[in-house]
Amino acid sequence: MISLLAVYSSIGTLAYSRGVGAESILMKHLAMIIGGLALMYISHKLDYRYYAGISKLLMIITIPLLLYTLFFGSHINNASRWIAIPGTGLSFQTSDLAKLALITYLARTLSRKQENIKDVKQSFIPIMGSVCVVFALIGPANLSTGLMLFGVSVLLLIMGRISVKQIAVVCIAGAILLAGILMLGKRSATHMSRLKTFFHPEQVDESKLFQGNHAKIAIATGGIFGKGPGKSDERYFLPEAFSDEIFAIIIEEYGLFGGLVLMGLYLFLLFRCIKIATKAPKAFGTLLAAGLSFSLTIQAFANMAVAVGLGPVTGIPLPLVSMGGTSILFTSIAFGIILSVSRDIDEPKKVIVGEIKEVAIA
Repeated sequence: MISLLAVYSSIGTLAYSRGVGAESILMKHLAMIIGGLALMYISHKLDYRYYAGISKLLMIITIPLLLYTLFFGSHINNASRWIAIPGTGLSFQTSDLAKLALITYLARTLSRKQENIKDVKQSFIPIMGSVCVVFALIGPANLSTGLMLFGVSVLLLIMGRISVKQIAVVCIAGAILLAGILMLGKRSATHMSRLKTFFHPEQVDESKLFQGNHAKIAIATGGIFGKGPGKSDERYFLPEAFSDEIFAIIIEEYGLFGGLVLMGLYLFLLFRCIKIATKAPKAFGTLLAAGLSFSLTIQAFANMAVAVGLGPVTGIPLPLVSMGGTSILFTSIAFGIILSVSRDIDEPKKVIVGEIKEVAIA
């Protein structure tokens, strides 16, 4: 509901530029939400242990897709992050698939190799290779997503009892890749410009501060309870107001109160997911639920941090709230997998209660 209200309020300029009504764009967004709910239900009905086998296939599919996207993907806002789906008019970010694939693959590998987890050849090299390869392929076009996924991977390595020395090696390798992306990548100039704008705003042209300044204006004028639904003024100035900067629009219309409610929902989500992870009977379920929940909440708070000026401008959407096509679908699948892990926790209790009742009747 929050997503529908915020998106409808912020798509006026997009609808005008496309020459269509805002309602038609909203209906497409609603269709994606309904499709996401359907995928969430389907993925939650599938036993989460099946995702262990699917993870290898996902990684085999993901690597070539990331390579194709890097060199031949659709360019939007000077970034090659999308692949067009033939005959549909839709496109999807391969990084969304990569997040799902890498987290499930790491959860599978870490859970299955616990007995020889410190073995460099059998355990560490495949784990480090998968993390670094995915980061190297996502980073040049979508550095913020690559860094977040790398961070989530390190958290999973810590949970998977990888030694401190091996984690340090992964971090050093990641730092080397990051330096290479910043200096030699196709968007290195863009990345360095955004960092300079964030750390030294007094040294850059005023036009580069446009997005950040208008986001701050939206937040500052929202006050405690906001201007009211549909009464945002900055939606006409903020680029990507329906996606990257939607949190600023929400605060402008619903005030500090609305922003805190939304933050509270994400924190409650994280709390519930951690509770599921700690109660999961298998190591794979624990790592899977933890990895997916960390990925969603870290992305959410990264988006909100950018909106309030605590981070450099990035192209990160707000999960479940920003308007997006396939990103909503992949996020919904991630939720479905977490619910599948939760279902496995509940089922043994139902079996035990049923057995007790049968014994009592007998």
